[in-house]
Amino acid sequence: MAKPPLFDDALNAAQSLRPGHTAGRVEKVDPLLVKAHLPHATMGELVLLGPARGTARLKAEVVAVRDDKVLLAPLGSTQGISREWEAHPTGAPMAVTLSESLLGRVIDGLGEPMDDGGPIPGGEDRPLIAPPPHPLKRRPITEPFVTGVRAIDTLLTLGKGQRVGLFAGSGVGKSTLMGMIAREARADVIVVCLVGERGREVNEFLTDSLGPEGLERSVVVVSTSDSPALVRAKAPLTATAVAEYFRDRGLDVLLFIDSLTRFSRDEREIALSLGEPPARRGFPPSVFARLPALLERAGNGEQGSITAIYTVLVEGGDMEEPVTDEVRGIVDGHILLSRTLAALGHFPAIDVPGSVSRVMGRVTTAEHRADAAEVKGLIAALEKSRDLLRVGAYEPGGDPQLDRAVQKSTALEAFLCQSLDDTAPFEDHLARLTLLVKA
Repeated sequence: MAKPPLFDDALNAAQSLRPGHTAGRVEKVDPLLVKAHLPHATMGELVLLGPARGTARLKAEVVAVRDDKVLLAPLGSTQGISREWEAHPTGAPMAVTLSESLLGRVIDGLGEPMDDGGPIPGGEDRPLIAPPPHPLKRRPITEPFVTGVRAIDTLLTLGKGQRVGLFAGSGVGKSTLMGMIAREARADVIVVCLVGERGREVNEFLTDSLGPEGLERSVVVVSTSDSPALVRAKAPLTATAVAEYFRDRGLDVLLFIDSLTRFSRDEREIALSLGEPPARRGFPPSVFARLPALLERAGNGEQGSITAIYTVLVEGGDMEEPVTDEVRGIVDGHILLSRTLAALGHFPAIDVPGSVSRVMGRVTTAEHRADAAEVKGLIAALEKSRDLLRVGAYEPGGDPQLDRAVQKSTALEAFLCQSLDDTAPFEDHLARLTLLVKA
């Protein structure tokens, strides 16, 4: 098992100290932050905290520099820290050690193993914060990304290197859909990040949703709800760094981050503790600066690709909520899950008229787009007249499109619903779409 953030390793701690600079002194301890006198520290630098005559070290990150004082966010509990502790700068930002041995492993938000697979063999060290690919060097999105979900592949076709938002409330089948895509997607590597998840649900996702076949080609990053806010906020950065590692080796990566809402809440908790004023519904401005900085790192590079699916928890169906609205404006499309459909046992509960893929036109044929537009129109007609149909007030002959939609309603329902074991190649899904339109 991984060592906790508070560990006894005097040799490693001493070797990682920044040469030429002396340790500072802890001056103040709050539940979330530690204030220390450290004149030469830099933003984002990793600092080791520990008693002046002891060997214990607690990792912390510099999150604010104010004159010769710094504010540190510990990667663990502040319990036990006192003004007798020292702060040792390392001269390096927080990083994660990556290698191909990560495949099939479960790691925490800082890249340490959580499973029983033992230590992960060393490889390449990468900082958690990295610049996105140069906009002029990104390869354009020209190939479809196959998810294995019929409604997505035919009506909301994604592209390889696309960033998609999956907007859903609680209990509408989001985790099940994620697991289905992870098992069936045409990707070389899958990186799944679970942020602020309940501990009980982590193992359920690994065994039930992802399954052994999905885990075999996956790297799972987990930071449960009881972890410190900084560790939870680092988990998406760690997962993105893992995805970048495999993308830079020319592989096609599928990145899941569940969820951006919890990531934003963690960033809000940290920002408010630093004294940053709240802005949009209690979210400080820095939260909306960190979202694009994270999301822009996905996509196509000069070689390889990261197709990213970011989940967003929609509170009470409010699509104008700040995080929801911000993410929708950044990503290249969104998939909306409907609680109404979920209550009817419709899986996947995808609200097709309310969803869109902004790159579908670049990765599909004209015939495919025409068939998809026809089916979307029929679904929209049924949705528009749902109340009329429910009370039995529908009379044929008044609306030809609605008449056709009602005639095909059973076939449409069968096409949109898909059980977990209902798998087929992408070409078969397209053939079924064509058959649905021409029948």
